Amino acid sequence: MIRVCTTEDVPKGTAVSADVDGTQIAIVHAEDDNFYAIYDECSHEQIALSEGEIDGCTLECWLHGSRFDLRTGEPTGLPATVPVPVYPVEVHDGDIYISLEPMGERQ
Repeated sequence: MIRVCTTEDVPKGTAVSADVDGTQIAIVHAEDDNFYAIYDECSHEQIALSEGEIDGCTLECWLHGSRFDLRTGEPTGLPATVPVPVYPVEVHDGDIYISLEPMGERQ
């Protein structure tokens, strides 16, 4: 696991972008009070998802309104039809750690 930031760096209802060993990740503090890590690029257009709106456990791209489930990376709203990777998150002593091995990655 790689330490990315502190929980205080990501207030509830916000997302921050982080470069984690060369991969752009959006760290999201969702309305369910959990932290999520999702690849920080919409699969429809090359737009940073961290700049989008959080609604429940979804993140909406500001450009065309594609929505992604923060738990699975699956698109929940068009025009995106391709999922984006999501990454395991652990919180220890106020620090957020992620693994760069995407969840659900098929070998």
